[in-house]
Amino acid sequence: MSSTQSLPISDPPSSTTGNAAWSSTISATPALRAFLARLTESTRRAFARRRPWYELIDRTAFSKPDSLTDATSRIRKNFNYFRVNYLTLLSGVLAFSLLSHPFSLFTIVSLLCAWLFLYLFRPADQPVVINGRTFSDKEILGILVILTVFVVFLTSVGSLLMSASLIGLGIICVHGAFRDPEDLFLDDQEIPGTGLFSSFTGAATSAAVADVMARV
Repeated sequence: MSSTQSLPISDPPSSTTGNAAWSSTISATPALRAFLARLTESTRRAFARRRPWYELIDRTAFSKPDSLTDATSRIRKNFNYFRVNYLTLLSGVLAFSLLSHPFSLFTIVSLLCAWLFLYLFRPADQPVVINGRTFSDKEILGILVILTVFVVFLTSVGSLLMSASLIGLGIICVHGAFRDPEDLFLDDQEIPGTGLFSSFTGAATSAAVADVMARV
């Protein structure tokens, strides 16, 4: 009479394990959490200060500038007033260019993710191990810098970003030169640095810079 012997069965790896590890990685980086919170809040406040779009395209307010000095003055005043609108327009041109070139979009997103999760916001106690080899922070930084230079200067991605930026800036300058700002309520006391990019000047940046300096 043979007895039935039960074999030890280990639980199969669950998909929640990877999610838990990912969550623990995110929660273990206060700089990343502070940066994302600051970026979200800054973006929300910046878009709350966006000017009405109908003021931007009011055809009755367009006129030819009298001189180059007048055009420069108009551009400066219009940029101070339509700052968020102009940055949104520039971001839209960049986004449209990247969406029309999926390979460039994938390359930029991959490069950005590599910087964020392999160096900037990676916990210092979690080394990068590839094929059994542990890479130091300086080696990771060198690889990312070389990869960034290659992507920006030796591929079509850099020329795409440059051309899209020039097109966006050209549209902004032409609009600012021909849009008469006399009917706008300009606030000369507006504090600089409170726009869309103020997230880079607060606690999130301090935490990120401190984390990077600790690695160097």
